[in-house]
Amino acid sequence: MLIKAFRPWSVKESLATDEQIYMNRRKFMRGSSLLIGGATLSLAGCNSEVAHDVADDMTQSTSTSDFKDPTMDLYPAKRNEAYKLERAVTDETVNATYNNFYEFGSHKHISKAAQALQTRPWTVKIDGLVEEEMELDIDSLIRAMSLEERLYRHRCVEAWSMTIPWTGFAFADLVKKAKPLSGAKYIQMETFQDSQVASGQKQSWYPWPYTEGVSIEEAMNELAFLVTGAYGKPMAKQFGAPLRLALPWKYGFKSIKSIVRFTFTDQRPVSFWEQLAPKEYGFWANVNPEVRHPRWSQANETVLGTDDTIPTQMYNGYADQVAHLYKELGKTEILFR
Repeated sequence: MLIKAFRPWSVKESLATDEQIYMNRRKFMRGSSLLIGGATLSLAGCNSEVAHDVADDMTQSTSTSDFKDPTMDLYPAKRNEAYKLERAVTDETVNATYNNFYEFGSHKHISKAAQALQTRPWTVKIDGLVEEEMELDIDSLIRAMSLEERLYRHRCVEAWSMTIPWTGFAFADLVKKAKPLSGAKYIQMETFQDSQVASGQKQSWYPWPYTEGVSIEEAMNELAFLVTGAYGKPMAKQFGAPLRLALPWKYGFKSIKSIVRFTFTDQRPVSFWEQLAPKEYGFWANVNPEVRHPRWSQANETVLGTDDTIPTQMYNGYADQVAHLYKELGKTEILFR
């Protein structure tokens, strides 16, 4: 008799929202009720945000582009049932119309501007401490990997959360393809830089290009996921097409968008937001309800698209899978340093 073990972060499949419900044009709670504090840095922690007026913003989303993704035939990918959620999937319109993508502006309503991003041709460079540096065409890379759909939580440092059906492949598969040398301890990732299409990159006070970093052990963890699609289709540009990262146990700013480079190194990277505000956006950035951000408590979170405020879980509910990675770190370092 087969006995299926229930993982602590798994849920009933019946709680996942049906595909047709994703496109309902309902109005969700406005972003102003969730943005605690008005400083520019308050927007840093999130890669996808809450919609404030879906009906207005949908006119500025992916429909403005005639681009046909060359990998469309690979979607929808089969769902990996090992990765489930304890709450319904967040409406697609929330993701599609209210996003952080500083390359296209420091406000949330960048979905129309992001359509200027040309995602083909697109190459991904792998360099640094690897057996052989390489440049990979994005479509060749995607087709060389085994795509699957995973339902993941997404937790913003601003104390709100979503649940998202990402499609992609294990970060570990890319690491294996790169064949890092024994001295490689970290991976620094870099997004595109083109101020002609991304006006936010004309703001010289930001340390462009956007960079993020993880340890090799984090990249090899089963949860680390390189994303190529969402909601059963290739990823929308405002989500970080054609390749972004999803680290569900970390705060959202760690999940870098529109990646063009992976550099294997023996030095711990200093990322985009860490350069700007190291006491607020550190390297590890693991979800920790016991340690408050300098400006926000992390004890609870608002679930977007609902009226629910729920207690935040350590490592966003993925402690069984990742806690062993940080056993040598102190409580504060887990979050901010």
